[in-house]
Amino acid sequence: MATSGTGTEGGLSEQQQQAMRQAVPETMLATPYLSWLGLHFERYEPDDVVMRLTFRPELTNDGTYYHGGVVAAALDTAGAAAAWSNHDFNKGVRASTVAMSLQYVGAAKQSDLVCHGRVVRRGKELTFIEITATDAAGSVVAHGVQTYRIV
Repeated sequence: MATSGTGTEGGLSEQQQQAMRQAVPETMLATPYLSWLGLHFERYEPDDVVMRLTFRPELTNDGTYYHGGVVAAALDTAGAAAAWSNHDFNKGVRASTVAMSLQYVGAAKQSDLVCHGRVVRRGKELTFIEITATDAAGSVVAHGVQTYRIV
């Protein structure tokens, strides 16, 4: 019996899985909001992702410090990318952030924002991710946890 519409017995092959995982960065960043936001990948490995947001004054409250919503969006995206980076596509492709908790602990003053997402655990449908944002010098701006669901 074919699964997931792949036409292969038992679902996607490992080669097909890898091809789909490697398509994630381009696919994610092609969406209208993320394209406008300007995030880009610095590292995209299984369960470990680093993204950078190049500083732009229009992403700030005052031309200097990022708006908290921008930091949250960047962290949410890094977490989601980490979840997709080692996902079993035979389990589905519909996804959303179920929960995200952030603590803002600093500020990035006219600096790029570097966001790191690392998968802590994968369950049947839920993936648990630690996410951290730093300024370009490595000082922590925000830290959080995310629960991401793919079905």
